Amino acid sequence: MTDRSRSATFAHQWAEAVAARDHQTFLIFEGPDGHVAEWTYAEFDPVVSRVAAHLVANGVSVGSSVHVALTNSPTFVAVWLATNRLGAWIVPSDPMGKTPELADHIERTRPTVGFCAADRADVYRAAAPSDLRIFEVDETDVDLMAFGHVEYADWPQPGPGDRAAVMFTSGTTGRPKGVEITQANYAFAGETMAEAAALTAEDRHIVVLPLFHANAQYYSFASAISVGASVALMHTFSASGFLPQCARHGATAASLFAAPIRMILARGEKTPGVVLRHCWFAQNIADDQYATLVDWLGCKPRQLYGMTETIPAVLSDEPSSPHPDSMGYVTKHCRVDLQDPSGEPVPPDHVGEIVVGGEPGVELFAGYLDDPATTEASFRSGWFRTGDRATRDDTGRFYFDGRRSDVLKVAGENVSTVEVEAALSAHPGVLEASVVGAADDVRDEVPVAFVVAADPVCPPTTGELLEWCGDRLAKAKVPRDITFLDELPRTSVGKIRKFILKEVVS
Repeated sequence: MTDRSRSATFAHQWAEAVAARDHQTFLIFEGPDGHVAEWTYAEFDPVVSRVAAHLVANGVSVGSSVHVALTNSPTFVAVWLATNRLGAWIVPSDPMGKTPELADHIERTRPTVGFCAADRADVYRAAAPSDLRIFEVDETDVDLMAFGHVEYADWPQPGPGDRAAVMFTSGTTGRPKGVEITQANYAFAGETMAEAAALTAEDRHIVVLPLFHANAQYYSFASAISVGASVALMHTFSASGFLPQCARHGATAASLFAAPIRMILARGEKTPGVVLRHCWFAQNIADDQYATLVDWLGCKPRQLYGMTETIPAVLSDEPSSPHPDSMGYVTKHCRVDLQDPSGEPVPPDHVGEIVVGGEPGVELFAGYLDDPATTEASFRSGWFRTGDRATRDDTGRFYFDGRRSDVLKVAGENVSTVEVEAALSAHPGVLEASVVGAADDVRDEVPVAFVVAADPVCPPTTGELLEWCGDRLAKAKVPRDITFLDELPRTSVGKIRKFILKEVVS
């Protein structure tokens, strides 16, 4: 890390990009009706200023939190940038989240204002306290005149260590953990990922992944802003529409997960005019799928590995000869090791836990929100413990070898089995529940549940439990299948023997 990188802020990176690339395209937005709007850096900066004036007029100041439950939209981008330039911080939540999830995020971050879609306002308002100022947004709006005409000009100077976001990610405790992200974190993510992708001001990222996730924020938007590149933002992901969108908007860079890739291969087709020169992807895909993808995209996609906590992708494959089954090598400016349970490095071709080094608040997340005990437990001798396993060959190339037992990767999204178990167990007809992951051709893995009824004579139906979960959990967390058992398999000390349940679904 250079001294400049340590002192950089996301707010300053935006101001620098506006000054250096004022007449260059910053954002293209394609709405659900196909309408396309476009802004240069110089045109979008006043939008950010108007949103900032609106925030300040409604009580937002340095250190305030702003809750955002919006799909991909110009409003999300403007609120994010305005909040960070004001020295405040965003709390992005799944816009399709249920009332209990949204309520938990809001309660723990105590936002000054909240943003939601007008057509989902009933769910949002049910989650929010009565004194929260809520702004209902048209996510297709490209004028953003609802924020008024006044532009904010008295910008503060946020410091590198100032909080810029809290992003919630599922953990083994069941309750999602709030990951604290600083101004320096966003700046480091942008600079590191831009360098890893050899991104220049002439590039254009296409973003189809949701903006409330770290992937779209770190790997696409932050990297584009760091070099003054542009972003083509799609309102949502469309498997059949992805390649035509790439061609239509002249995208040169993309970031995907394995699950969307499989959907594209199943529903899309080779499209003339696709000019991608670079594509990140996470999680393995088969060799034949990779070969087709190379043919359709015109470039060799490169696998990476990262978490919300690690900030950039700390592992990324090389551009010249990437392997579809490998996460590649340690990304420049990052530190990664594989360690055994005692904290000792493992030799080549041995399985170890992926651990990541760096300074908290700069190269690594600043900590877990209001949870110093969990933060401390996540580190050992200065290394952040991811809980994921891998092997490394004698050239330094990493291969994924499994994940922490209580967190599933459902189409790239972390899903805590403990959280799903808690939701099921809250049903009055359920005595106890256990959830494991099952392989899925499209989503990599999905939660499946095993339930013991409180009254075996009159158990709840599977439909009732699925509806119950659907009302309380995001779609990715709802079990694909529910199996009723007389009792759960246990060890002599009462722990559930999940490996037996895994054998049932394997």
